[in-house]
Amino acid sequence: MLDPVGPGGSGEYLPVLWDVARDRAARAVPRPMPPRGVLLVPGALLQGLGLAFDVVVHLRVAPPARRRRTPQEQAWELPAYDRYDDEVDPVSLADAVVLADSLDHPALVLQGRFR
Repeated sequence: MLDPVGPGGSGEYLPVLWDVARDRAARAVPRPMPPRGVLLVPGALLQGLGLAFDVVVHLRVAPPARRRRTPQEQAWELPAYDRYDDEVDPVSLADAVVLADSLDHPALVLQGRFR
């Protein structure tokens, strides 16, 4: 969920996009982005859909680490992530990649226009 954020956290620029409690899009009136504003769009499996982002940062978790860190009740999701890695290759589409196998030791890989 993105909370409204503006100068000093006043909430005057960005609307809430997702209502976590109701698990649906929030009913908020859009407001203009300030000059030089930044909007972060978190989400799994978003690359390869043709969305036009200025900068893409991909958080890469290798399949073995993903399997270790995924609770058993969510293990059914793992094949979708493996397929996404194989078919979309999000690392090749990103401007920067954060290697996040170890949460205590992330690594940043710059590529594309940042290289």
